[in-house]
Amino acid sequence: MQVQILVLIAIGAWLIGLTAALFWILRIFNNLTKEAKGESLIKVLEKILLRLRTDSEAIKLIKKEIAGIREIDKFHIQKVGMVRFNPFRETGGDHSFSIALLDANDTGLVLTGIHTRERTRIYTKTVKLGKGEFELSEEEKKALSKAQRVKD
Repeated sequence: MQVQILVLIAIGAWLIGLTAALFWILRIFNNLTKEAKGESLIKVLEKILLRLRTDSEAIKLIKKEIAGIREIDKFHIQKVGMVRFNPFRETGGDHSFSIALLDANDTGLVLTGIHTRERTRIYTKTVKLGKGEFELSEEEKKALSKAQRVKD
């Protein structure tokens, strides 16, 4: 008699465990298919895989666009160096200047303004790959050097 009670208790515990496992599995299944609206699990998984492929293709396109933008961005002004100076003793203050404007490849221009009492004259010299195409003054070389020290 006692053996039969122990067997019934064991079977009852086994059934309770199976029932709990079944409810746990059903809860997971319901969470997976709550957006399915009556569709089978296979169709839901196929939709997820299709969305994953679509998203992967979109991500590849975005990465390609970013690479193109980065390539174009190399040609924008990224480095600036400026030097103020006084080229003449008769004028007061450092009203003259040299500004170097360079892209990522150290190509651009040096803009120099020479200020006198009567007028200010502006001169430009092109720079290619960090070298001036024309002879650069000391102030222009300093401005170019300052610009080249700017980190990309």
